[in-house]
Amino acid sequence: MTDLAALFHAHLAERQRTAEEALAATGFDALVISSGQAHTYFADDQDAPFHATPHFIHWCPMAGPHHVLLVRPGHRPRLIRYAPEDFWYEQAPLGSPFWASEFDLEEAGTVDEVWARLGSVTRAAYIGSETDRAATARLEANPAELTARLDWHRTNKSEYEVRCIEEATVLAARGHLAAKAAFLAGATELEIHHAYVQAAGVADQDLPYGNIVALNEKGAILHYEGKRKDLRNGSVLLIDAGAQVRGYAADITRTVAAPHCDPRFAGLVEGMDRLELQLCNAVKAEMPYGDLHHQGHLAIAGLLHDHHILKAGAEEAVEKGLSRPFFPHGLGHHLGIQVHDVAGKQGAPDGTPQPPPAQHPTLRTTRTIEAGQVFTVEPGLYFIPMLLRPFRTNEHKDLFNWTLIDELTPCGGIRIEDNLLVTAEGHRNLTRPHLPN
Repeated sequence: MTDLAALFHAHLAERQRTAEEALAATGFDALVISSGQAHTYFADDQDAPFHATPHFIHWCPMAGPHHVLLVRPGHRPRLIRYAPEDFWYEQAPLGSPFWASEFDLEEAGTVDEVWARLGSVTRAAYIGSETDRAATARLEANPAELTARLDWHRTNKSEYEVRCIEEATVLAARGHLAAKAAFLAGATELEIHHAYVQAAGVADQDLPYGNIVALNEKGAILHYEGKRKDLRNGSVLLIDAGAQVRGYAADITRTVAAPHCDPRFAGLVEGMDRLELQLCNAVKAEMPYGDLHHQGHLAIAGLLHDHHILKAGAEEAVEKGLSRPFFPHGLGHHLGIQVHDVAGKQGAPDGTPQPPPAQHPTLRTTRTIEAGQVFTVEPGLYFIPMLLRPFRTNEHKDLFNWTLIDELTPCGGIRIEDNLLVTAEGHRNLTRPHLPN
């Protein structure tokens, strides 16, 4: 396996190249990126969990706020590390990380000193949240076109980035296996969550997003946040949970039917797993992601028809919008430093928008699939009363098996999600080697 330092060296060379290209296209001579500042809760003295500026993480995996990076064409990147002396909070020493030799690295003990060391940088853009300091330094904060160009280049992942995502996947897979075992043993949502984080070896604040641990009907709430402590021996578990390594995320969802689950719903779960793998196998470069999403609707409509939930065939059901209340979200999204990674709806590097088609308004990415992209494939099938309600009385009401729908609604929903790397030959599923089912 290639050494991590070598992968990072190649990754940073590409960052330098694309940054120089973006600066030239937008008329700037330099780029300043800070890791950002913590957010303090209103009328409080506690900070929210800190998330670094994603563009800073794209260049450097160093944790913590107030670090500043200076990028100039033809120069090594300059990194000013904020390293205060502090007895209130632990300040871990830098040590000798694999990435440090790639930067001209210096340290400053205060935020004022960090920016004083940066000095005067002319015709420079700034990316980050410390906009007051950027204004004082006469930097143009977060210019739209430059940001769009940097976003565009984040969608194609380097080998270093793929390594980070794969390492995160290993942790997440351990968590999912433990969560499944806890569920089948009759655990509550909170206990399942605890089993996940313990097996993954992470604290809650280190997760890339709050775990969705939904039993039964709560699986029909797409971003369910509860962790019920009183419900045991659930019939269905929907768990959407990930992990992150060096700022890069894995994002995995599984749905598990207990032995006592309604066999009709358990059959849908099995069908959705096969369907998701078929959609993954269809991924290839030069395919518009919207086409893959449309295939997902056709496949889900066909599954609903085969299980006697819809009376219309797949083509008719999709044409009339009958699959949409069961599958109301996009098939997937770009994945990387941010779980819902950037530039999914850009039509060009300059930020030209490429909105989703009217037939599929919830798409998170409208891009053409390219080698090097990493994205999720996550078809869903849910029984959501509020979305189904209008169809009970409209012109298509007789195309639904309402008796069966009402009987299955307490089971909630199904989502299966894998993370895929697109290759020149097709794709590589980053999830299934570590979490086969």
